[in-house]
Amino acid sequence: MYPQTFVQKILSRSAKLKYAPIGTTIDIIPDRILSHDNTAAIAKIFSQLGIKEVYNPKKLVITLDHAAPPPTPFHARNHDEVRKFVLEQNISHFFEIGRGICHQVISEEALILPGEVILGADSHTTHFGWLGAFGSGIGRTEVAALWATDQIWMRVPESILIQLEGKLNNHVSTKDLCLYLIGKIRSDGGLYSSIEFAGKCITDMSIDSRMVIPNMMAEAGAKNAYLPPDNIVFEWLANKLDNKIDAQELKNRAIYPDEDAKYSKIIKIDLSNIDPQISLPHSVDNTHPVSNAKGQKVHQVFIGTCTNGRLEDISIAAKLLKNKNIAKHTRLLIIPASSEILNSAIKLGYISTLLEAGATLGTPGCGPCMGNHMGIPSAGETCLSTGNRNFRGRMGEPDANIYLAGPAVAAATALTGVITDPREIA
Repeated sequence: MYPQTFVQKILSRSAKLKYAPIGTTIDIIPDRILSHDNTAAIAKIFSQLGIKEVYNPKKLVITLDHAAPPPTPFHARNHDEVRKFVLEQNISHFFEIGRGICHQVISEEALILPGEVILGADSHTTHFGWLGAFGSGIGRTEVAALWATDQIWMRVPESILIQLEGKLNNHVSTKDLCLYLIGKIRSDGGLYSSIEFAGKCITDMSIDSRMVIPNMMAEAGAKNAYLPPDNIVFEWLANKLDNKIDAQELKNRAIYPDEDAKYSKIIKIDLSNIDPQISLPHSVDNTHPVSNAKGQKVHQVFIGTCTNGRLEDISIAAKLLKNKNIAKHTRLLIIPASSEILNSAIKLGYISTLLEAGATLGTPGCGPCMGNHMGIPSAGETCLSTGNRNFRGRMGEPDANIYLAGPAVAAATALTGVITDPREIA
C-alpha cells in the first residue's frame, strides 16, 4: 500500500475504500452534519427537493449562535422556523440561544470524535481538526443534499505539512502562530489543501490553544486542517462522554499520517521566533509583529468568537486587567464562546475582574464577529478583535477598521487605548 496523508486515510475510511489517491473524486458519508441559524434557509432548499424527511436526523447538529439572542424581527422569525424544523424532523442535537458557538459546543458535547468526518454550513468547520477529525465547510445546497442522501462527493486534497518545533514565548499564543503562518503563506496559500501539523511541541499545548489552529486555517483557504491527537485529547473527550467511550477506545479510532507520506509543501516553524502578531486592515494575511502597529488608537476591543472566546483567552485578559481599569473612551467586549466557558469564568472570578475593569459582557455566541449585533463599530472607528476575519465590512460597518490579534494583545490594548505589546504591560 502507498504511504498516505491523514486526509487520504480519513476520506478513504469515510468512503469505505482501502485507498484514496490524491486528486481523485470519491463519495463520502459524514458522521455529523452541522448547521446553525442558516438552517432555515437550508430547509427551504431541502423542501424544494420534494423530500419530506431527513435521511438520518441523528447526524444533524443545529445551533442558534450567529444572531443570538435575535436582534431583529427577521432573525426572530428565522429562529422560529429553525425550531419548527427541529421538531418536525425529530432532531435531538439542537442547541438554543445562549449555549454558544457551534464549533465550541460540538467540541464540549463530544459530538465528533477522532477519525470521524463532520461537514457543515460554516466555513470554520475546519475547527475539528484539533481532535484528529476531518472538518470542512460546505455550501447550503450541499447540506440540503446531505440531509436527503447522507453522502456527498469530494475531491481528495493535496496536503501541506507544517512542522512545528520549539516553544511559544510568554504572551505569545497559538493565535499569533496562526497569524504568522497565514502572513507567510498568504490567505490563499492553503486553497483546497489539507493543512496537517506535526511536532512534539503540540503535546505541550492546552486543549484551548489547539482549537485555535485548525479554526484559523480556514483563513488560508484550507479544505481541512489536522493536529495529531494524543492522550490529553483522548482523556478530555472521554470525560465529556461520561465514560461511554474510554480513552483507549478513542485512541484506537485515531488516524495518523504515514511517516513517508507525500506532501505538496513542507513548512518548518520555530515557535520561539514568533512575536505577538497583528493583522492590519483589511486582510487577514496583512500580518506584522505588533510593534509595527504600536500606538494606533483603538475605540473598541472584542475578545470572543470561535477562535478566541475560550476560558484560556478570558483568563489571559483577566490576569492582565486585574485591579486595573480599561482606558477612557475605549470599549472592551467580552463574549464567551459557550455557556460552559461563561460558567467556569464566573466561578474562577475572571468575569468579575473584567467587569470591575470596565468590560461589557455579552451572551455566548458569535456576537459582532459577522456584523449582526452586540458590538458593531461605527464608521471611522477602529476595532481590535480576537476574531478570524477583518475584511472590509466584516463586523457590519464597511468604513470601520478591524485589526486581528490574540487575547494578550487585545487585553493590553484595552488597558492603554492604543495597540500595545502585552510584554510591555507585564
